[in-house]
Amino acid sequence: MPKNLTRKILEDHLVAGDPAGGGEIGIKIDHTLLQDATGTMAMLEFEALGLDAVKAELSAQYVDHNILQTDYKNADDHRYLQTACARYGIHFSSPGNGVSHQVHMERFGVPGKTLIGADSHTPGAAGVSMLGLGAGGLDVAVAMAGRPYYFPCPKVFGVRLSGQLPDWVGAKDVILEMLRRYDVKGCVGKIIEYYGPGVASLSATDRETIGNMGTELGATSTVFPSDENTRAYLEAQGRGKVWRALSADEGATYDEYDEIDLSAVEPLIACPSSPGNVVPVREVAGTRVDQVIVGSSVNSSFRDLMTAAKVMEGRRRHPYTSFHINPGSRQVLENIAAHGGLLSLLQAGARIHEAGCLGCIGMGQAPGTGQVSLRTFPRNFPGRSGTKDDKVYLCSPETGVAAALKGVITDPRDLSPEITYPRVKDPEKYLVDASSIVPPSPEGFQTEVIRGPNIKPLPRMARLPEALEAEVAIRVGDNISTDAIMPAGARVLPLRSNIEAISAFVFYQIAPGFHETCKALGDVAVVGGENYGQGSSREHAALAPRYLGVRVKIAKSFARIHKANLCNFGIIPLVFKDADDYERLKEGDRLEFPGMRTCIQSGDVEIPVICDNKRLITVLDVSDRQRKFLLAGSALNYVKGRMEKDR
Repeated sequence: MPKNLTRKILEDHLVAGDPAGGGEIGIKIDHTLLQDATGTMAMLEFEALGLDAVKAELSAQYVDHNILQTDYKNADDHRYLQTACARYGIHFSSPGNGVSHQVHMERFGVPGKTLIGADSHTPGAAGVSMLGLGAGGLDVAVAMAGRPYYFPCPKVFGVRLSGQLPDWVGAKDVILEMLRRYDVKGCVGKIIEYYGPGVASLSATDRETIGNMGTELGATSTVFPSDENTRAYLEAQGRGKVWRALSADEGATYDEYDEIDLSAVEPLIACPSSPGNVVPVREVAGTRVDQVIVGSSVNSSFRDLMTAAKVMEGRRRHPYTSFHINPGSRQVLENIAAHGGLLSLLQAGARIHEAGCLGCIGMGQAPGTGQVSLRTFPRNFPGRSGTKDDKVYLCSPETGVAAALKGVITDPRDLSPEITYPRVKDPEKYLVDASSIVPPSPEGFQTEVIRGPNIKPLPRMARLPEALEAEVAIRVGDNISTDAIMPAGARVLPLRSNIEAISAFVFYQIAPGFHETCKALGDVAVVGGENYGQGSSREHAALAPRYLGVRVKIAKSFARIHKANLCNFGIIPLVFKDADDYERLKEGDRLEFPGMRTCIQSGDVEIPVICDNKRLITVLDVSDRQRKFLLAGSALNYVKGRMEKDR
């Protein structure tokens, strides 16, 4: 029977479950990826497993998020990560070397391999036909220990591409078109596989952009075939030997279908404050723009930045619009410099920043009060920029540079005929300098791991008691992101290795006193709406609430990664059987869960909840393996116990 490419990769790596039968599957992981915002905690979790070295084929740690060193904390954590990488056999990418997704694709990506990353945008690995999966740090730590990664078996959503993108339309507009059609939860539980004749018109880095932002659709991952464009990219990186052709079989079928005629795609923009709030650029044209940022974790490749440079050649940014360039990697910066693009950008008045995530994670570049910011980033959740009530739009580099020139949102097609659209091609040979990546070495295993004073031990997590009572400490609405649960930014992220300190910021944007409320209540419940926990994979959005006493979250539905993180840290993710019951629960309600431990141990799906002597029913839709995590109090407790038995 003909197979699609997703099924081929899954079956090649399958260790448990049935990709055709639904339920949970487990796959072998080839590569693991950590970044410093989530990787510091993940490294502590890996150390807690008690192994001498990583067991995965290749593990890499990138320092790309917390690169502002406003005090000792980030610098200390970087040293901890570097020494821990040396000690346990992990590649270490230094601060300023670039964003994890871009650098991993440049230096390590291999078609057909699996990659799990403690970053929700890991599916950007689709650029070189890897199956990239975002996950919580603990799941990545377990994969580093050589254990499989388990997740709900996804449906495969086939999207046929035809035609070719017209002038002034980029790959960003393709994924924005998908978001316009499906919004932020339309692809939950699915892997999107692009195929068809239009794929050949997209470069490897175009595909990385589309794969990266597939996460904003709620997708489990994104897959592209490995073809001549993939080969050309790997050859240009000096790694052509790892290339192999990969594609769906002729006549392969998909669980769902759609089609995009690339020639019909127009410039699109996601308005504040959701990646799914997409409209044609022409509908908001004329809006004054105070800030434009091109780059960061997506749209930061050579083609993206050189397109901006070519448009700006001999021109100057609008005097009221600040223009920022965030390269995806040091290599990208070196190559645009070699091709004359850096000088064009500098002469245009652009501010050139070091390679890293920067404003995308709220690490600097915050807009002013009431100011409009156009960004090529993947997310514009409320306050993520670092400014409360921000007005952040997401767009292509073409739309961004048009606004930088004109000072207002501008359909980039309106720059013609004054400016000819530059169809930039990737270099046949990139300048390659891998010296900022420290590879594992035999001597490294003797390295002493250095821990700064802000690095604290993991909190202990007690087993689930037989009966549970919890008070509803907060009730929130639909599409609550992990940014809303556990904010990022320059003030909060340096505390990522200190759970006690960072827990003071749980729900800080919504309810600044939440942590104090929890201290007064003891065991706590949280009530949420649809798609609770969308966005970033950061496990701190589960770990810090658990530290505060949150034992149960009840929602209309959960985002995949956050739900897994809740199970990993012993927080029970319950779903309303009757969505109308959401309206019945209020802050301050006292909830009783009689016989909770027995219910979970017995495999019960329906979990009764008593509130004001009234009984409502919730649903616990988790795997048998996750039930064991909940009973043990955390996945770390369970996995460590199993590993000790195996020795």
